[in-house]
Amino acid sequence: MTFLYPYRHYLVSFALLLIISIIGELFSGWLGLMNIALIYLLPVLVIALRGDRHATTVVTAISVIVFDLLYVPPRYSLDVHDLAYVWSFVIFFVVGYTITYQAKRIQANAIKEILLNTLSHDLKTPLSSIQGNTALLLREKNIDEHTQREVLIQISDSTHRMNRLIANLLDSARLKDNREILRKEWCDFEDLIGVAIQEFRHDRVMHRIDVEISPDMPLFWGDGGLLVRLFVNLLDNALKYSSPDKPICVVMTSMPTKTVILVCNDSEPIKKADLKNMFDKFYRLENTADIVGSGVGLSICKDIVIAHEGEIEAYNTDHGICVEVVLPAPKVPARTLREE
Repeated sequence: MTFLYPYRHYLVSFALLLIISIIGELFSGWLGLMNIALIYLLPVLVIALRGDRHATTVVTAISVIVFDLLYVPPRYSLDVHDLAYVWSFVIFFVVGYTITYQAKRIQANAIKEILLNTLSHDLKTPLSSIQGNTALLLREKNIDEHTQREVLIQISDSTHRMNRLIANLLDSARLKDNREILRKEWCDFEDLIGVAIQEFRHDRVMHRIDVEISPDMPLFWGDGGLLVRLFVNLLDNALKYSSPDKPICVVMTSMPTKTVILVCNDSEPIKKADLKNMFDKFYRLENTADIVGSGVGLSICKDIVIAHEGEIEAYNTDHGICVEVVLPAPKVPARTLREE
């Protein structure tokens, strides 16, 4: 059902429209035509709050047609003999577009504010580290080799954090408007996870990542760059929110109709509400102020998985947290792909 995800707000509006129609038919004698008209504005309001003008037009038009068909005399026809009803239909659209316009402005301002806060905080932190450590190297003439190496490692870690943040912001912008823009090719999951792990080669955490891949793992038709970003973000999240001396387990399993990828870490259990919301953009768990992050990484993981018609979820285990990604199996048998 993942292919329906981009249209979930349409589905909510249409379900609400159906419920309203049933209520209107059952209680039309008590409600009166004016009250029914007001109730039919609810689906319009729900979709208008998304700030999507096209969606508002579609839902408003359907609401008007259903209201006209069921309640405007003559009933069960699309004829309108009273100009007052035409004006009521115009009001439907005016209300919908007004709310859409305001919602879009509010969303744009909120996103700008969050983005500025993210850039000012999450970029400032590694930049300050690079600046401070570079100044130390330039100022101190006689630094022992061990201290010098530690300082260089800190600089390297900071540059990699900046690189991941900028890559996330760029990928987020790329996926924002059109999830169909994918540069698809046949991808080897073993190669992709290897490239992803290389991003942590200077972070002194590579030794904690254990990977187990099914020997019959087929190639996958997808966007290799985005899939690497998916693995990088999942690993980065697992490393940040786990015990520093515990391993991160990556398990990839091939099934006839799907490929299942698990990324598990050792940590305290998470509330059910947080498990559901952790893939929302800019969402951060409680009591994580001391952990560097912008709340963008997992939301991009979700966008990447949905763009590949897959599913992603997180759940608690006996020893920590697992994020499970399910991707559809390739349409060509694995053996044929390998031979080519």
